[in-house]
Amino acid sequence: MDILFAQIQADLRSNDALRQTGALLQALQQSAAGRDISVLAKSAVEEIVAAPASAVSKKLAFDLIRSTRLTADLWDTVCIGVRNDLEFPDPDVTAAAVSILAALPSHRLGKLVADSSKEIEACFGSQSDNLRFSITETLGCVMARDDVVTLCENSVNLLDRVSNWWTRIGQNMLDKSDSVSKVAFESVGRLFQEFDSKRMSRLAGDKLIDSENSLAIRSNWVSSMVDFVWKKRNALMARSLVLPVESFRATVFPIVYAVKAVASEAVEVIRKLSKSSSANGRSVSDSNAERFVGVSDMVSHLAPFLASSLDPALIFEVGINMLYLADVPGGKPEWASQSIIAILTLWDRQEFSSARESIIRAVVTNLHLLDLHMQVSLFKRLLLMVRNLRAESDRMHALACVCRTALCVDLFAKESVRRGQKPLAGTDIASLFENARIRDDLNSVTSKSLFREELVASLMESCFQLSLPLPEQKNSGMESRVIGALAYGTGYGALNWTEPALEVVEVCRPCVKWDCDGRTYAIDCYLKLLVRLCHIYDTRGGVKRVKDGASQDQILNETRLQNLQRELVKDLREVNTPRICARLIWAIAEHIDLEGLDPLLADDPDDPLNIIVSNIHKVLFNIDSSADTTNRLLDVQAVLLCAQRLGSRHPRAGQLLTKELEEFRNNGLADSVNKHQCRLILQRIKYASSHPESKWSGVSEARGDYPFSHHKLTVQFYEASAAQDRKLEGLVHKAILELWRPDPSELTLLLTKGIDSTLLKVPPTAITLTGSSDPCYVEAYHLADSGDGRVTLHLKVLNLTDLELNRVDIRVGLSGALYFMDGSPQAIRQLRNLVSQDPVPCSVTVGVSHFERSALWVQVLYYPFYGSGAVGDYEGDYAEEDPQIMRQKRSLRPELGEPVILRCQPYKIPLTELLLPHKISPVEFFRLWPSLPAIVEYTGTYTYEGSGVKATAAQQYGASPFLSGLKSLSSKPFHRVCSHIIRTVAGFQLCFAAKTWYGGFLGLMIFGASEVSRNVDLGDETTTMMCKFVVRASDASITKEIGSDLQGWLDDLTDGGVEYMPEDEVKVAAAERLRTSMERIALLKAAQPKKTPKSDEDEEEVEEEDEDEDDDEKKKKKEEKKDGEEDGKTKGPSTLSKLTAEEAEHRALQAAVLQEWHMLCKERNQS
Repeated sequence: MDILFAQIQADLRSNDALRQTGALLQALQQSAAGRDISVLAKSAVEEIVAAPASAVSKKLAFDLIRSTRLTADLWDTVCIGVRNDLEFPDPDVTAAAVSILAALPSHRLGKLVADSSKEIEACFGSQSDNLRFSITETLGCVMARDDVVTLCENSVNLLDRVSNWWTRIGQNMLDKSDSVSKVAFESVGRLFQEFDSKRMSRLAGDKLIDSENSLAIRSNWVSSMVDFVWKKRNALMARSLVLPVESFRATVFPIVYAVKAVASEAVEVIRKLSKSSSANGRSVSDSNAERFVGVSDMVSHLAPFLASSLDPALIFEVGINMLYLADVPGGKPEWASQSIIAILTLWDRQEFSSARESIIRAVVTNLHLLDLHMQVSLFKRLLLMVRNLRAESDRMHALACVCRTALCVDLFAKESVRRGQKPLAGTDIASLFENARIRDDLNSVTSKSLFREELVASLMESCFQLSLPLPEQKNSGMESRVIGALAYGTGYGALNWTEPALEVVEVCRPCVKWDCDGRTYAIDCYLKLLVRLCHIYDTRGGVKRVKDGASQDQILNETRLQNLQRELVKDLREVNTPRICARLIWAIAEHIDLEGLDPLLADDPDDPLNIIVSNIHKVLFNIDSSADTTNRLLDVQAVLLCAQRLGSRHPRAGQLLTKELEEFRNNGLADSVNKHQCRLILQRIKYASSHPESKWSGVSEARGDYPFSHHKLTVQFYEASAAQDRKLEGLVHKAILELWRPDPSELTLLLTKGIDSTLLKVPPTAITLTGSSDPCYVEAYHLADSGDGRVTLHLKVLNLTDLELNRVDIRVGLSGALYFMDGSPQAIRQLRNLVSQDPVPCSVTVGVSHFERSALWVQVLYYPFYGSGAVGDYEGDYAEEDPQIMRQKRSLRPELGEPVILRCQPYKIPLTELLLPHKISPVEFFRLWPSLPAIVEYTGTYTYEGSGVKATAAQQYGASPFLSGLKSLSSKPFHRVCSHIIRTVAGFQLCFAAKTWYGGFLGLMIFGASEVSRNVDLGDETTTMMCKFVVRASDASITKEIGSDLQGWLDDLTDGGVEYMPEDEVKVAAAERLRTSMERIALLKAAQPKKTPKSDEDEEEVEEEDEDEDDDEKKKKKEEKKDGEEDGKTKGPSTLSKLTAEEAEHRALQAAVLQEWHMLCKERNQS
């Protein structure tokens, strides 16, 4: 290998272009094979980039540079060589030099572009097609990136130049050369895409923070380019038709984006963001008619390619962009139908199979743009296509769209019939899902397909979304059409959503019989919707009549629900998932109309009540219930509750259930708790049956709740089916919410919230890593990217000496879970020419492999004598023009000299950075909490100060002052699940949930109680808050990391606000408090005179009053409470009272605080 590398180096040193080209090709082969070619790259830089060479050699040398890493001095050489080549007379050499601009590091790019701006400008006007192509392609890639936008933000001159170059690239779309025109279209399309998605910046690994100015700069470029394309749209369309057909695809997106931006008035939004002076003084924009004509022209321009093109990629590109245009104001359904037919033809021809997901996503997202006939005809076919999607997230999104479309079609068609239009066949839910394969799936008991569960869950969740108020849509766009159709269908009526929901419940009825290997999520969703509908229609009270005020639709719906309940009762015998049996009994028994049952069929085994009771018996006496198939504790509790409510409602049910409960109570299967419950339930049933004439208060109305979940209760263990249920729930919820309640776009947020928007992040606080007397000042901050699992450390180095440091090396080492992408043990950044007091930025990106405490260790090496002792020239008898000697002379480098090493403080990555907030409901949190195996507990303390009673009361009325030490938790990556605050005694419980980047769950509970200082008066007071922190996690490694440095973890959580208190200190403090309080009690008892019996009673009454008062205070005090009554209860000290001086003082303080609170409430209500 050494011989090969020596041969390549020798060839590179030769002046023969062919040998150099061959050597470079060999070097690229070695690089592709994964070998270290840094030696060859050094030779290539010195012999080819920095010296005159052919255009081909230059191009290959730049390719070699891209495939390896260069040191700082080699980058210096590259920059000098590029600058020289930009002035080279041969345009091909200049074109090769221009191409490397995209690979230059960001911190060198700004200076090079500023120094060579005239040469770059000249490239645009060159006669050479190759040079114009190269400059358009390279700058189109570079100038759309985040780092260039940031450079422009800090340099006005550079901003002017880049803005001018964007104009030149726009003009190049009309260039006479086909290749230049095509690459200019691509560059403008890249600018538009980057504005919307920042895809390229993410791929480049940029971890930069958007500021308001950088957003304005990019918006300015986009708005000016949109204006240019809109004005020149006819010329651009004509130019694109002259291009070779394989290049036409690149021209579609830029023109469509600009036309759509103008037609939908999105360009006005972009202009506002750009904050340019021209945005305010702009002339009146085009009329609506002109905009619509522009869109129609664009559609006419694209439509022929859908029918005549043979290139699948072109058909797809044109189809997607025509769909993008179809929802502008005035858009026609034909535009969407043409595109969708063309795209689905690709599917039928089995072409473009790599884009199956994209094809489905495009079709289902734009389904609402079609007319009703087309939607219905496509529906069944779409269901089968969605079923075949491999990626879960794509399948869920498509299912959510399909389910919403089904509800939309059903509602729209019914409302149209109500308004006198001709009914359209096949628009009801039952017909839409009337497909042989779907029907077989739903009716099959055992099926390996998860798709049917996904379909049922998506349908149910969509119905629940439909029951909520529809989101307001102020701007026209894709979503507004759907919302409009749904609003038209529901007529903004509160209960119109129940009609399609009722059909959905009827269609999906077979799901209760499924055997899903223990999974219950889909069936739970079904029963939850069923219970909601039964509650809304009050099926317990039977079918309402016309004379009761019921409409024909209501009577029909209630009859259908009653029939469905009877069918479900029969299905109870065929339930195949044991855990579902008790849940189905609950769903039916709570809402069935017992009065409507035929008394003559009391002995019939098919009577619904008999079936329900026999199934209750089956659940209670289920002996072979293994832990992984049923949750017996939960099932028995549910069935006993059902028995109590059924037996209280109906005498015959009471008789039957009394017998069952007596039998169960005397059986060995019932534990002591069950026996006590049975006794209580039997007493209630007996009381209800003996007082038939009075409506017993215990007969509660059905509340419409479904108190079950696929999550296990406190008896927790890992189970594959529960894990699959949780995963499916997460996927379905995410897809449904993204579709029905999408987060507002960045542009909308920025326009509504302006500078306060969270999208414009404030850079993190920098931490100083050096001491006050160090010759170099280094500060650092980090940015974390959980998606890629990376952390980027941004350093700012400041030379505090009076000397100019020619070379400074920054070495970064790692500890913990960090690693460099290339596997090297440390990173070195070489900085050159550090002028005194001039800050120089640099950054290092590292990966994080797992949840562990990690740190970056920074060393600064600077060379004060660098370049001072240069090696002397060669002397001897050699001829001056000997090429070998000349080359040696040229390659000489000045000596480094002795470095000064400055070791900085380690930069610790907070553990909280490796967490993500995990949204979870309080119910699920408390269900999950006991099952988390790893636990760590510790105590922390902090102090807070009040300033007088009024201020304290005001703080408590607004934000509790005793949470002051935990304020920074709000900015940490935790989801606040819930909080319980007892204000008057300054106690609280906070619950937080988070997940690590690697999927581990972490729950955090904080309990607090304040200690009032001994000398409390009505003036200032200082209070110590003791907090108990309890952390539970799904993995012991998480709690091990947290427990290894509790003070460090507290600092990460609270930014240094809370101090860790070891357990022995906590115990000592508690013992001391107990001792002092016992001493006081002993003193009080010794000082008290002997009491009479009467005074004892009085004191008991006083104590009872105190207890009542404390209970009242411990509830969250809402502002609407009648504080006057509380004030009345609060007793002050009096001469007749037997209170001690301390108790009297405490009461006086309490009364004053409550009085102050009362005044504040009054003031707030008046204002």
